[in-house]
Parts: sequence; structure tokens; C-alpha cells
Amino acid sequence: MTVVRIPPTLRAETGGEPRVQAEGVTVRDLFEDLTSRFPALQSQLEYANVYVDRQDIRTLDGLDTAVRENSEVILLPAMAGGLAPLGGGGSRRAKPGFAPS
Repeated sequence: MTVVRIPPTLRAETGGEPRVQAEGVTVRDLFEDLTSRFPALQSQLEYANVYVDRQDIRTLDGLDTAVRENSEVILLPAMAGGLAPLGGGGSRRAKPGFAPS
């Protein structure tokens, strides 16, 4: 089984556990295993950034990224919003958030 690190904002869904074990050979498999045991994670995982061995899975094979038993898998909550400066008059507007495909 692979250990998945859970961020503080999602620990309520895992009973307060900072790390949980999950079974699978891809990130998708891990998510399926996690959501079968922690159903409240289902809606949260869609907005999490996932790193396998310190690499963002968006730069690898996405949910089909392979994992090994000793892989380090980290979930980080996606950050959205904030203000971006516009040129000229110092006006600010909200930044668009990341939308998963």
C-alpha cells in the first residue's frame, strides 16, 4: 500500500489522520480506494493538487500516473481567487481559479 499525506483542511474527512494508506498502481486507483473508505473525500479530491514523488501529476500522466508502494503521494488543496494587479490605474480584479478538466 502507498501512504498518502492528507492536508489539514481534509483531515476531518479521514478521521483526523495526517497520513492514510491506499491501494493501487495509479493515482486514479488510490483515489478510488480512498473514496471507498472516506466517501466525504469524493468532492474534495477534484480540487486537490496531487504530487507523486514531488512531481505534480499534471506534468506527468494525470490520474493515470503510476505509483509504487514506496511512492510519496501528497494532496494539497487548490488555491483559487485572490487579486491580481491590472496595469495602469492600480485597479485589481479577481484571478480566475483552476478548473479541473
